[in-house]
Amino acid sequence: VQLQASGGGSVQAGGSLRLSCAASRAILSTFRDSTMGWYRQAPGKERELVASMIRSGIPNYADSVKGRFTISRDNARKTVYLQMSDLTPEDTAVYYCNARFAAYPATNFWGQGTQVTVSS
Repeated sequence: VQLQASGGGSVQAGGSLRLSCAASRAILSTFRDSTMGWYRQAPGKERELVASMIRSGIPNYADSVKGRFTISRDNARKTVYLQMSDLTPEDTAVYYCNARFAAYPATNFWGQGTQVTVSS
């Protein structure tokens, strides 16, 4: 299974971006039975959880993004999204897609990371 993230870029404060992460080579049932998430890592800081969504579709958000970011998943497309709105310079980071599949309990899958830069 490979995770391919896309959608990063540069925006001004208050702008929006949508990130996508496609799980290529994953069969549909494997993707459905997964917890998908987005993490980010800013320069000089540790990687942190931004949002995640379990198989049932229940989301979980970091306090810093609640009300601004929305995670969603399209199981048929084997893709997870992160809609980011009202961005601030503090959101600047490399964003990583993460997957934990029930079929591969010992493995934590990561995408390659996509840069999000928010200017004031």
